[in-house]
Order: sequence, then structure tokens, then C-alpha cells
Amino acid sequence: MTQDKIILSIETSCDETACSIIKNGKEILSNVVVSQIESHKRFGGVVPEVASRHHVETITLVIDQALSEAGMTPRELSAVAVTEGPGLIGALLVGINAAKAFSFAHDLPLIPVHHIAGHIYANQLEEELEFPLVALIVSGGHTELIYMKDHLSFEVIGETRDDAVGEAYDKVARVIGLPYPGGPHVDRLSAEGEDTFAFPRPYLEPGSYDFSFSGLKSAVINTIHNYKQKGQEVKQEDVARSFQESVVDVLTKKTMDAVQQYEVNHLLVAGGVAANRGLRQSFESSCEKKGLKLSIPQLKFCTDNAAMIGAAAYHLYQKEHFASLDLNGRNFIDIESFAY
Repeated sequence: MTQDKIILSIETSCDETACSIIKNGKEILSNVVVSQIESHKRFGGVVPEVASRHHVETITLVIDQALSEAGMTPRELSAVAVTEGPGLIGALLVGINAAKAFSFAHDLPLIPVHHIAGHIYANQLEEELEFPLVALIVSGGHTELIYMKDHLSFEVIGETRDDAVGEAYDKVARVIGLPYPGGPHVDRLSAEGEDTFAFPRPYLEPGSYDFSFSGLKSAVINTIHNYKQKGQEVKQEDVARSFQESVVDVLTKKTMDAVQQYEVNHLLVAGGVAANRGLRQSFESSCEKKGLKLSIPQLKFCTDNAAMIGAAAYHLYQKEHFASLDLNGRNFIDIESFAY
């Protein structure tokens, strides 16, 4: 009988301090997330030094709470996993050092996990992945299309050339007077507006699966400034709807084209922007028409969490992909070259 693999996982790549205990890569025994959003709101975005200090204050409490909620002791664990990168280097180091200390103290293997791999495997918490597949990662720092032939096999077939989609959402939200984090507010407001501005759809050259949102962001900002200079009122809800329609059109078209070219039957969407209602509805409609299996995590698994890190770590454990205690944080790691 195969012994269960129970992994304690830690995620501190940005502004959530998270710890989770996962059995066999998909059963959640505990999942604790402490958000710092309220602390960063007054700055209009994440301040790296502030984020790091909050992680220091809460990391041991979060680990203790995860163990308590799971009703487990360190002796019952198989390994400890942690996000190695990419992310804010100071924030990453808090989680990594906590994981290394836990690993050393309890003689447990240490598993380094790529943050984007975690987002992809968030879908495994709800259903099995069916290979080959295409995954669209959309978050504050990442916009990527990834082709996977099997577990831990990542081929980046498209990525952003400038702003990530979540970053564009936050900047547009700030310009139209919405609070941080901007993405959810733009999404909600867009439901009340009309696509009256017909902002550009940045598809780039034919055949490219890359993304570019910098020009779209600039078009929105320039439109608002032009209205203000003329003393005209601009409807926030129409700007939000027009911007979102452009983003959703581009993400949907490029992704569905990739699905067709790579002949896959399973599409994953993951990352914080996967919580966007307009985007979810667009993919649900497109996949239903094509008879394609679509997986999008529950909202709580779209944003950063440690359960997704534990889900990815399970497959790394199977391959005995362990790190030594000199593990360091990396603010950029190409997922294709990550040592899987």
C-alpha cells in the first residue's frame, strides 16, 4: 500500500503570508492565508519592505495555525515545500528561511517550488489534469501561455512583452479613481457600463501568442486625460467596461488559437486575474462551443495561497527534487529552465 505524502507548504512571494498542509497533492488538510491588502491600500500598491516586515511578524503564527487546523505534528509530515520564486526577494526570503529552519529542525526534505507552477497546480486541488493541456496564467506580475505534455513539463508559448494584465488593471483603476487592488473594482464596475470607447485590441503580429498591454493602458490614460482637458465628464463604468472588453477579447482569442494549434482538450486558467468574472464567462462560453474541458480554480485559489504550492510540490516529491539548506530566493526564474 502506497504511503500518503503529506506536505507542509509555505508561500510568501508577495503580500500574502500563507501555509497549507496537503495530502497527496490534492487533499487540503489546512489552508491559512493572511492578507496584507489593508496595509498596502494607503500606498496604492505593494511596498516590498512593508510586505517583508509583515511576513516576519506572521510566518511562525501561520505555520502553527496550519498544523493546528490539520491536527498534525511535524513527525507526521513527509516534506516541507516553499516558493523559491519569482516574487519580491525580501518577501521570498522570509518564507524560504522559515521553511529551511522547519526542514532542519524536523529532518524533513525541502522542496523548492516555482510560483507559476503553483498557480497551474491550483487546478489539481479540484480535478485531475488531463495532458496535453494549455495553461493561461494571468496575475499582477505574469501573463503567460504554457503548453504541458505531462506533469512538470512547461513550454512557454506566449508571454507579455511589457505589462502583465493584472498590473494594467491596477494602473487603469488608479487613473479612474478606484482603490487598490484595482482588478476586482474594475471587474465589478465594468458590469454597469458599456463598451463605448472601443479601445485597441493588441494582438501583435499574426501567429504570435505573446501579449502586450502597455499600449492599451496608455490609450485608456490618454482618453481620460483628453476628457478632463476638455472639461468633459467621463463615465467610469464605460471606461472599465471598454478596457475589460479589450483585455478579455485578446486573452480569449490568443488562448483559444493556441488550444487549437496544439490540439489539446484541456484548458487551465490560473492566477489572480482568473477571478475576473468577465474573463471566466468568456472562457466558459468559448470552451462550451468547442467541447473543450475548462478548469478555473475557485476564487480563493486564484490569488496567492500555499495550497497550490503543496499541490505542485507533490509531483516534485515524487521525482525527489529536493533542495539543500543553502536554498536562496530568486526574484526571476524562467519556468522552462527551472530544474524539474
